[in-house]
Amino acid sequence: MKSSNTLANNSHPLAGIGLMLLATFMFASHDALNKYLAEFYPIVMVIWVRYLIHTSLMAAWFLPRSGLRILYSKRPGLQVLRAFCLLATSLLFICGLLFIPLAESTAVNFLTPLLVTAFSPWVLNERVSLGQWLAVSFGFMGVLIIVHPRSDFFTPAILLPLSAALSFCGYQLLTRKLAEYDSSVTSNFFAGVQNTLIMTALVPFFWQLPASINHALWMLALGAFGMFSHLALNQAFCYAAPALLAPFSYCTLVFATAIGWIFFGQWPVSSSLLGIAVICTSGIAAAWLQQRSVST
Repeated sequence: MKSSNTLANNSHPLAGIGLMLLATFMFASHDALNKYLAEFYPIVMVIWVRYLIHTSLMAAWFLPRSGLRILYSKRPGLQVLRAFCLLATSLLFICGLLFIPLAESTAVNFLTPLLVTAFSPWVLNERVSLGQWLAVSFGFMGVLIIVHPRSDFFTPAILLPLSAALSFCGYQLLTRKLAEYDSSVTSNFFAGVQNTLIMTALVPFFWQLPASINHALWMLALGAFGMFSHLALNQAFCYAAPALLAPFSYCTLVFATAIGWIFFGQWPVSSSLLGIAVICTSGIAAAWLQQRSVST
């Protein structure tokens, strides 16, 4: 007998794709707002606003239903480490946006799925096929195309999005490990509360009042995009299978390129566009090979 989730996967693929596209648009918009606000305010303050609003919205939604038991974890040590990985990702990626255009930073950050594939044999004891290793190697070639020695991005600043991708890889590996013990709501709320408390302790040293009502509204939008993008992503997998949705996750790169061009006047050079295409192709190939290995 099929589960309701399986039935949903078979019955509403267009709804799943629509939610995935909405999620990718909000992810790209969230990163663009980070880039914009970081030009006016300390990065610590920008990240604090994002976590405070995100966690407050989650608390308003889930605490009345579940109470404080939502924070109970069977592996609190791993939850703490996971939250630190997410916080490091935010800090490194936003710092990188001050030096590297949105499209290129997003492309480098999309090495994360390939890094997860590369590290999963040692961390998760998962088997990685030769085809998946080739996809990982192909993805790194895409980064080298973007950051070749004659490019404008061949600077120490490129280490920021690369380090963000490594941190996000650790976050995703721990997320998959913790899925055996805790619910996704517990993991997300735990990380939100921990990182909000850390940034709240730091923000008094960087505090700056919003310069205008518009900036205050953009800060609210930053937190809202952060929460609703993850909700849309989670809901998408309730309506369509991961194998179907995986290619559409790379629409974040399309939206990031468009937003970077429209709002920041940053259009990728031809070598960057080629590198982005290589990373997308390798990521989709790795996801397809992973799904095929699971289904056989």
